[in-house]
Amino acid sequence: MTATPTTVKERADKTVRKTYPNFKVIVLNDDFNTFQHVAKTLMTYIPGMTSDRAWELTNQVHHEGQAIVWVGPQEPAELYHQQLKRAGLTMAPLEAA
Repeated sequence: MTATPTTVKERADKTVRKTYPNFKVIVLNDDFNTFQHVAKTLMTYIPGMTSDRAWELTNQVHHEGQAIVWVGPQEPAELYHQQLKRAGLTMAPLEAA
């Protein structure tokens, strides 16, 4: 009897790297924060926020009911969300982008 060769399927050991999701920090419209307060708060807590962009987002919050003010990794998103909320802004829950 002759031995028949056996074939062994090789398993592909590939590591698939997944990136962490970004999170959206969303400010909601309310009836008690002034335009000035919202714009100033955005400039205070969101890195790189210019006056022009803060006012643009403030107007978006007023006219559309909400605005995404920052998108990025979860940890800084949680920090900015908390800081804006503590400053009195009405915030939507963090959501994955």
